[in-house]
Amino acid sequence: MDEFIYEDTKIKLYNEDCLKIFPLIDNESIDLIITSPPYCMGKEYENTSDDINSFLSMNKKVIYEAQRVLKKGGNLCWQIGFHVKDSVIVPLDCLIYQIVEEINKTLSDDCKLYLHNRIVWSFGHGLNAEKRLSGRYETIMWYTKGKEYLFNLNAIRVPQKYPGKKYSKGKKAGQYSGNPLGKNPSDVWDIPNVKANHIEKTAHPCQFPIAIPQRLIKALSRQGDIIMDPFLGSGTTAVACIMEKRSFIGCELKEDYVSIAKQRITDAIQGNVKYRPDVPVIEPDKNQKVAQKPEEFKW
Repeated sequence: MDEFIYEDTKIKLYNEDCLKIFPLIDNESIDLIITSPPYCMGKEYENTSDDINSFLSMNKKVIYEAQRVLKKGGNLCWQIGFHVKDSVIVPLDCLIYQIVEEINKTLSDDCKLYLHNRIVWSFGHGLNAEKRLSGRYETIMWYTKGKEYLFNLNAIRVPQKYPGKKYSKGKKAGQYSGNPLGKNPSDVWDIPNVKANHIEKTAHPCQFPIAIPQRLIKALSRQGDIIMDPFLGSGTTAVACIMEKRSFIGCELKEDYVSIAKQRITDAIQGNVKYRPDVPVIEPDKNQKVAQKPEEFKW
């Protein structure tokens, strides 16, 4: 087992299967778990024999352990998409919901995992399908351990679309109707995915943007809290933890990805990490040639 510790930042990385690391972690010691497990579709970091049954078996074990190490009142965020084979899809969030419900049957009410949002992460670019509509979203399942939990909405508010809107009648007539700190971002998040020329792109084929864990960390934890990602990948959650002054524990099987994560963590510590700020998506500039429609296009 290879362990990497960044002493000044309280960051721990394990180049190991998370199921071998979980036994080393005390019960109810983690404040927030954010992860995106493999979809078992034969990616370079998966076994070629992986399938839906592999997905079910792995996630049952990992979620069981995640519930154990999570503090009461802690948060768990499972970012997941679709298993696709021969243009037929399986919505993996439905399977995760079933797994959690089975685990909950064995738990007391104050230790059960409660689903508060099924956050839709929408992105504008990706592979173009030919035999079905092109997939442009995944989901983040936000659970809490128990019904009493931390949720800091003010930390993630976004600008209103119509900030100048006012109440038209009643005691507040003439006053601005929006919250001065911004509006609730809702359960649909429009955040560009990490593809091609995205500033955060690494060699990892299924990397998600820093803005996702960063937003979750702000809303669902406090500075100094311990965050865990059992499927570290290229280190995105670790980088977000450094940016938001949280401690971190992460596991990753593939040594190449651990090397990428270590470099990104070093960059984050030094303030040099490349990332796209969590800001609203900008509409294309119609004056740019790339945004103009060619004459032969019929739409």
